[in-house]
Amino acid sequence: MSSDNETAVSKDLIYQLHDRPPAAQAFFAGLQHVLACFVGIITPTLIIGGVLGLGEHIPYLISMALIVSGVGTFIQAKKIGPVGAGMICVQGTSFAFLGSVLAAGFIAKGQGGGPEEILSLIFGVCFLGAFIEIFLSQVLIKMKKIITPLVTGIVITIIGISLIKIGMTDLAGGFKASDFGSMQNLSLGAIVLLTIIVLNRSTNPWLRLSAIVIGLIVGMVIAIFMGKVDFSSVLSQPSISVPMPFKYGFSFDWVAFLPVAIIYFITAIESAGDITANCAVSQQPIKGDSYLKRVRSGVLADGVNSLIAATFNTFPNTTFSQNNGVIQLTGVASRYIGFYIAAILVVLGLFPILGAVLQQIPKPVLGGATLVMFGTVAAAGIKILASDELNRRKLLIMAVSFGVGLGVTMVPDLLQHAPKLVQNIFGSAVTSGGLTAILLSLLLPEERSETVAKVDKAAQHSAA
Repeated sequence: MSSDNETAVSKDLIYQLHDRPPAAQAFFAGLQHVLACFVGIITPTLIIGGVLGLGEHIPYLISMALIVSGVGTFIQAKKIGPVGAGMICVQGTSFAFLGSVLAAGFIAKGQGGGPEEILSLIFGVCFLGAFIEIFLSQVLIKMKKIITPLVTGIVITIIGISLIKIGMTDLAGGFKASDFGSMQNLSLGAIVLLTIIVLNRSTNPWLRLSAIVIGLIVGMVIAIFMGKVDFSSVLSQPSISVPMPFKYGFSFDWVAFLPVAIIYFITAIESAGDITANCAVSQQPIKGDSYLKRVRSGVLADGVNSLIAATFNTFPNTTFSQNNGVIQLTGVASRYIGFYIAAILVVLGLFPILGAVLQQIPKPVLGGATLVMFGTVAAAGIKILASDELNRRKLLIMAVSFGVGLGVTMVPDLLQHAPKLVQNIFGSAVTSGGLTAILLSLLLPEERSETVAKVDKAAQHSAA
């Protein structure tokens, strides 16, 4: 029986958590992770910079986002003392903070502040808010009623389903694209998607490992011939970006701080779900003390990395969901890949011209690659839920949580008349669905069969 299990694991994973792949394969695996998360890392900065009118500061902020993501990814993979999950937990700028960061920026702007005053306030409140996540990481291990397969499975599934919308939007051409949904865009995305599927089913480890990179290269070449790639803006990039602690100063405002503090709480729970998904695809336990300690260390690293982010002039970091899909697709769970990802991200940040080249990858090409990865995240959540013994109570919690979480996504104007703070917290499918799952898990009494099973398990454990 055990040999069958080992065979199944080896088929799923080419390299397991503590394996050391050869340098060439490790670099290719790391590059695919970077391609999967690159747009996600820089997009929040582009949105914040555009909305708040940060203009000439945007290229520097993007460079800092990439460098800090690299440093944070290294910390997660290396596990420095109690900090880090010891897995490929790619760190990147969190979309969850967009609303609260913009609100802080508008407060500074309303007081007559320019770009430097705006960034000073944003990074000040984000720096202090990171201590909330650091504190929460230490008590998460005691919150066994919250960090359960049911809650984390629901959160991960919602994360995956909500990300699918982004992948499909990119495949069609990108948000507000003039040629959105054109046959050219759909065909280009479909070619990338089919290339990745075919290569992923190959028995050749190299082809499977390189499926995403090859798919993106195929799409990029076709896009160049279609006239969808323009490298003219690449040469205008600065030669090098040097990190400077608190370059824009440090300021604080309670009104700006409170929404940021709440999102840090939500992010801690979301990160716990992402790390659980990572455990699932990396063939690590998703129950027990070792699992809870890994979650605690990973969430602690998230908080520390957000502290580093604010210090070096970028926005809060979190564990990215999409990279779990890359692990599943490539079959490479080795934590040492995290070192290569970190190095690539830091180099891209130090030399902005390299990042500018990756920015030219057309949206349909990225969409074709990310669609399958985001779908894999949702599938990982479903797998966790399927591993749990589902009774009437748990099915009810799932139904209400999915209904609330996905309902917010499908009807985005639902909260348009609610206070801004409520919109910032509950406007996200992950936060609304995750909070619903947590509240119902705490409030709805367990069925007698669940209680008896827990008592029996405790008795067996004490007898052993």
